[in-house]
Amino acid sequence: MRGLVAVVLALVLAPAAHARPLLGLFGGQARFQQLTGQQTQVGHALFGWGQSSFDQVLPRLGAAPMIALVEGPITPLAIAQGRGDDYLLALNSSLSRWARPAYVRPLPEMNGHWNSYCAYTKSGRSKGAAYSTAAFRKAFARIYLIVHGGPAATINARLAALKLPPISRDLPENPLPRVKVMWNPQGYGSPDLPGNSAQAYYPGDRYVDVVGNDLYFIRGKAEWAAAERLYKAHPSKPYAFAEWGLWGIDDPSFITRMAQFARSHARLEVLAWYNGQRGGVFDIGTKPRARAAYRRLIVPLGA
Repeated sequence: MRGLVAVVLALVLAPAAHARPLLGLFGGQARFQQLTGQQTQVGHALFGWGQSSFDQVLPRLGAAPMIALVEGPITPLAIAQGRGDDYLLALNSSLSRWARPAYVRPLPEMNGHWNSYCAYTKSGRSKGAAYSTAAFRKAFARIYLIVHGGPAATINARLAALKLPPISRDLPENPLPRVKVMWNPQGYGSPDLPGNSAQAYYPGDRYVDVVGNDLYFIRGKAEWAAAERLYKAHPSKPYAFAEWGLWGIDDPSFITRMAQFARSHARLEVLAWYNGQRGGVFDIGTKPRARAAYRRLIVPLGA
């Protein structure tokens, strides 16, 4: 394990243009390795807001865990105003104790109406100020600053510039490149409105380490054009597919297209399949043609 950690750390430190993607997975790592031969480097876990068993989960995820912070009884505005700080302080401390590479993926797919923190309902109605894109951008910036940590004076100066309340104490530092915070919209909004575009939720380059995207092959279609636009919109940032998978279909063309994307997009840093668990619409074990393509085309790409 120590050798694998050293390899992953070296890759995280390397310039994105020279790195091969770290292969990731949500769930079922041992089974997925049997099916595909993949040695997962980025184990992905979803934490409902307030669920804080980070110390127990991180060691089970692999050399470079990816922690997603998802639904919970809190609004983006409340996070921005500091009402979620206890939870974020716990994450900061756990990452400091972990002391190895990790990704943090706060509030992903924020421009999807199915998420409580999206600014819009499915019909396109605004949810109001507590869920606005402006509130989301400030919430994300606050998460970023607390996750990375450092002296309270430094953090509070940046919070003050955002017109946000301060933190009360110095925090352990989780510096780049060891810990990276991933901003992860969908490539297009649902509903697909200008106000619900990915860019409407972008907090600014100072508060994003990696740009992520989720891409699924659903009913014979994947939104490759949107993925390309998102990649090109942030040329200074590493890119990731934090989730990608086949939704109830066995089609190796999707795997082939992703391998082509990976080879032609040098900033791709993480490629994380969803998922490795048995059963359900995403199970690659029930998709023999896609599984063979994954083993042949994706596994050799891995760092």
